Amino acid sequence: MAQNKSTPVATWTGMQAYVLATICLVVGLVIGYLFRGSGTLSSDSTATRQTQAAGVPANAPGATPPMGMTQPTPEQMRQMADAQAAPLLAQLQNEPNNADLLYKIGNVYYDAQQFPESVTYYEKALKINPKQTDVRTDMGTAYYYMGQPDQALKEYDEVLKINDKHANALFNQGMVRWQAKMDTQGAIASWQRLLETNPDYPKDKRDRIQELIVKAQEHLTMKPGTKTDKPAEVAR
Repeated sequence: MAQNKSTPVATWTGMQAYVLATICLVVGLVIGYLFRGSGTLSSDSTATRQTQAAGVPANAPGATPPMGMTQPTPEQMRQMADAQAAPLLAQLQNEPNNADLLYKIGNVYYDAQQFPESVTYYEKALKINPKQTDVRTDMGTAYYYMGQPDQALKEYDEVLKINDKHANALFNQGMVRWQAKMDTQGAIASWQRLLETNPDYPKDKRDRIQELIVKAQEHLTMKPGTKTDKPAEVAR
């Protein structure tokens, strides 16, 4: 989950927080992931965030809770997010133009898989500062999980107009092109551009991207109907 979140109010119990974090992690590993807007290479974020696995809707196929734990319902997830966002929303009353605060609230709803709500706050943050590339990258990913890949790609394009080396936007762009648009060549181009423009990209992530490029190149020559092991993952 994201770091530097506000202290939860009393209704946000330790068990609830644990369940939410576990569900997001399990679903992210089973279904796939998108990188957060601010990775270790990005320096233009107004909110401190780490590259991490991002959850997809908890009711997605293949998403199962850990043994002995009950998967939260969408309504429970929403209630937990509302509880965690409450002190931030109270602060927002006195600081309505605080873009960093708006981003944090958007992150709370994103982490709880309440993507439309997260987009609402990301948009408000971007109205104050439209050049927050990490915010826009996260918003693009939220759109992807809302089933709007074209809008996601549009947001990534806007990010890259401001910072053409934004690693997570490039990674996510490639994944959305591959997963949602079946644009294998476009995906490869995004990942190659990422590697070329980010020479200090962490080795483990660089190796993973090289593997994705190899798999994507294999798909370019496959005959129709051939079974593949194409991964189901995207970055934020």
